[in-house]
Amino acid sequence: MHSLLRAAGAWFLLMLPLFSLAQGEAPVEIRTSQQRLDDSTVMLRFELGIKEGIKLYRLQQKKEDALYSEISYDSSSLAFLKGSATETGNLITELDPVLEAQVGYYKDSVSWLQPVRVKSGDSTVFKGSLRYMYKSGDEFLNGEESFAFYIRRGTPAVIEPQATGATSVSDGLSDIQQQSLWWIFLAAFGGGLLALLTPCVYSMIPVTVSFFTKRSETRQQGIRNALLYAISIVVIFTLLGFLITLVFGPAALNNLATNWIANLVFFALFLIFGISFLGAFEINLPASWMNRSDARAGTTSFMGIFFMALTLVLVSFSCTGPIIGNLLVLAAKGSYLGPLVGMLGFSIALALPFALFAFFPSKLNILGKAGGWLNAVKVTLGFLELALALKFLSNADLVKGWRLLDREVFIVLWVVIFFLLGIYLLGKLKFHHDDELPKNDFGLPYLGVTRLFFAIASLSFALYMVPGLWGAPLKAIGAFLPPVGTQDFVMGRGTANATAGSVASDADKAGLPHPEKYYEKMRIYEPEVVVKYGMTTYFDYAEALAVARKLKKPLLIDFTGINCVNCRKMEAEVWSDPEVMRRLKENFVIVSMYVDVQDIDLPEDEHYYSDALGMKITTLGNRNADMQVTRFQANSQPYYFFLDAEERRLLPDGYGYDPDIPKFIQLLDTAVERFRASAAN
Repeated sequence: MHSLLRAAGAWFLLMLPLFSLAQGEAPVEIRTSQQRLDDSTVMLRFELGIKEGIKLYRLQQKKEDALYSEISYDSSSLAFLKGSATETGNLITELDPVLEAQVGYYKDSVSWLQPVRVKSGDSTVFKGSLRYMYKSGDEFLNGEESFAFYIRRGTPAVIEPQATGATSVSDGLSDIQQQSLWWIFLAAFGGGLLALLTPCVYSMIPVTVSFFTKRSETRQQGIRNALLYAISIVVIFTLLGFLITLVFGPAALNNLATNWIANLVFFALFLIFGISFLGAFEINLPASWMNRSDARAGTTSFMGIFFMALTLVLVSFSCTGPIIGNLLVLAAKGSYLGPLVGMLGFSIALALPFALFAFFPSKLNILGKAGGWLNAVKVTLGFLELALALKFLSNADLVKGWRLLDREVFIVLWVVIFFLLGIYLLGKLKFHHDDELPKNDFGLPYLGVTRLFFAIASLSFALYMVPGLWGAPLKAIGAFLPPVGTQDFVMGRGTANATAGSVASDADKAGLPHPEKYYEKMRIYEPEVVVKYGMTTYFDYAEALAVARKLKKPLLIDFTGINCVNCRKMEAEVWSDPEVMRRLKENFVIVSMYVDVQDIDLPEDEHYYSDALGMKITTLGNRNADMQVTRFQANSQPYYFFLDAEERRLLPDGYGYDPDIPKFIQLLDTAVERFRASAAN
């Protein structure tokens, strides 16, 4: 009986006539856009701006819902829908006293997202209507508005222009991912070349090539076998990258860069690898693995050659393992293709000399003897591994707010590491497995010119970092250092953490009220450029939006991260430009949405479950990450979006890492122009 009464009440409310709050003023303003996600999927987006005093009821979740809105499509479009529509916004739930049932509604704004199946080579039209219910004062009302999406053949992978006729300024996420993959490939290729200089691999080149050339009946057969050997190396490493992607998945790999537990694991691994490279112990895979692969390598078939390559991979693991570890961390910051592309680049570089020397075996003598210089390369890599290990410990430290590696502590440790590396390269520091320096014609040890230049580079780098202990920005490596806000003393202003009064003074000069929410905890993460130029940035979306509305300025959403290297590069290289800085300070309200801060808990009544992230949202960082994924369909940082007072996009798509200053200035000017045009209308 009770359910019947609730259903009857809902039917009564749906039958109410459509009224408006004021003559000529709609209670809900609807804007539509579309975004191609891949070759076969397009996301339809409905942005609903809700007038003050209106409660807009959420999309129907269950059949027994009493108050709800819905998206209705023409029958010809139903077969193309991919699941149900989702909604993003600040959902409010309460017990309705009339229906005696829990209802959910939104105030200010909400986004409804509906994925559909449309191949890039097809064109079609999606028509339908939005039927929404809302409450104004004590009155329950309903409304309806028709829509039509025109999906054109070959729609680009950006959000299409909205009613204002906006055009895209940035190249879209696909270009950013493309650049990321190229960077991963080149970095991995460099890692492969570096691996060639380790004792485990370098000494195997002449032995392996000689084996193929001397034991083959003809030169052509020797070349063929060596090429098959090189191809097998590429296949093995690339297959490893594929398995990593398959096991961990794209989302998991992308999250490794900001996950504090993963960073602690990387710290431990790199610390162990670094100590191993310094000669404390050897890291080897189980002997049984090598014995089995070596036994099968005795055959002359392709499988025999393949297992010879596998034997090389296993035997050289103690040298290549740390480099591969670095590569996998780098690949984790790219797309789901990162490990695959990274391993491909690494393996091509590693296999290259085996193929080249098979064609030109007479050139093998240029390799020289695998003497003590190779061990010097290995020890040098050990020092670098220790420096990288500290970077990962710093990442975890920043995310959790432990304050173990503040900026000055981090710099001190790096100064010591690179100073000791320089001393080692000069031959003044030795480990138990080091050879003596070569001797000249007079029997005296001497230092090679190449080794001297590397020592100069290491010692110079150590000296370059010393001024950072007193607050110097160290622009060349600023993206890798902890934020200046973690430093206790900065020459010229006493402390890195400016007082609230001084910050408020800077804010007043720019006409911006002092940020309040989360400021005391987040201020230490403000990048150098923000502190140096007296910028005011907010850390809470709602607070920044309220300021933007009050001052009638566009809102710049900066999706960033504490450990985001590209974010720091963008700030140091682009934001610091005088013309960019002037525009940012005068024309925008900026909110910094850190997606990796995990030590700031949300109030319990703000906890919710995110379908996009598959987890309960309890921290500020998780909420920011969920907002970026669900509302803006992006998950990389930095990423910038521009909104007006009604939370509508001023530009149809976001802007990722691109250090092109004129392009960024054009982006800012376009956003301001559209904001003014929107305000005038």
